[in-house]
Amino acid sequence: MKSNYDFRKGEVLLVDKPLDWTSFDVVNKLRWRLSKKYGIKRFKVGHAGTLDPLATGLLLICTGKSTKISQTLTSEDKTYTGTFLLGKTTPSFDLETDFDQSFDTTHVTEEMLGEVARTFIGEQQQVPPVFSAKKVNGKRAYESARKGIDLTMKPNSITIHSFSIEAVRFPEVDFKISCSKGTYIRSIAHDFGKALNTGATLIKLRRTKSGEFDIQEAKSVDEWLEIIDRFEVTEIP
Repeated sequence: MKSNYDFRKGEVLLVDKPLDWTSFDVVNKLRWRLSKKYGIKRFKVGHAGTLDPLATGLLLICTGKSTKISQTLTSEDKTYTGTFLLGKTTPSFDLETDFDQSFDTTHVTEEMLGEVARTFIGEQQQVPPVFSAKKVNGKRAYESARKGIDLTMKPNSITIHSFSIEAVRFPEVDFKISCSKGTYIRSIAHDFGKALNTGATLIKLRRTKSGEFDIQEAKSVDEWLEIIDRFEVTEIP
């Protein structure tokens, strides 16, 4: 495990993002501590690939000169695990909004789940959720969606490399997905439920890999703050 860091020259910090935190919450927390440590008004800190507040797991934080490679890191493939709830839907495709419809699930078998999951593998066009940070007419889509404004979301080209059903506890289904950048797992939940004629909602999501980086190597926000506090600044700001 690495023991010495050079945050100003540039580091990629592997953070296990906690539930209900935004990616910017993590950035701001670490930036404030690094700014204080180095005596710099605004230390360079950014993230490579946003995670929704309701998701946990691997968030890559770039510091100093490493912020220049954040876009490259963002473009890497990702792996997620999580849980779908069959039989109910929400406008946001996850638990950010209340359930709006219910469906019968008695026709669904475990065999069907695997068969439908396999149909998602490959290149495809995916429509992002209206409750997303995608820009429509110059505004974040979720800003308009929360005001009840109807939006038409343009599809994006994505690739699903693998999609497996890991466990079944009807009506909950655990999954694992490896995919290209820009993939919305919430949209996969929605489309998965549609394919089953049951509706589905994403109720749990965790990013476990991003490119070559793995969640097993990540530290909590508090652990990183402790490392920064113990770090001795030797260069002149």
